[in-house]
Amino acid sequence: MSESNGHGSTAGGFNCDINVTPMVDVMLVILIIFMVITPMLQSGVPVALPRGQNPDEDSNITKESSVVVAIPADGLYYVDRNTKTDIPELVEFVRRRMSALKPGVPQIVYIKGGTNVSYGEIVKVINAIRDAGYQEIGLVADRTRPGEQ
Repeated sequence: MSESNGHGSTAGGFNCDINVTPMVDVMLVILIIFMVITPMLQSGVPVALPRGQNPDEDSNITKESSVVVAIPADGLYYVDRNTKTDIPELVEFVRRRMSALKPGVPQIVYIKGGTNVSYGEIVKVINAIRDAGYQEIGLVADRTRPGEQ
């Protein structure tokens, strides 16, 4: 008779148990990779956004079809995530992007103005966009975290 190891298989036979340790190792490595890469995926020009108590969150700003104007400093304007431009080109870019949107998609222009940007620069951009015929403008701000002023 052959020896039995208590699991119904004979000594020296195949092991039918699933070994999950390699799978867990691979999943942990993938998780770490995603945790490292995710902060790098934020596209666009870095802008030090002003903070507020309760800015409303709009999920449309992260979509590829959204029109985002970044103003990191006075006189610097960026569109299309990282393309430097001036105000006339900025208005033309907004027109092209808005005309390419599907009907029913909100036509909102989001403005990311840095904390060091003068109020006049923001107003200049808002006026240029409104003169182009687009009235829906969103000003982007970060939420104040607990313990911050």
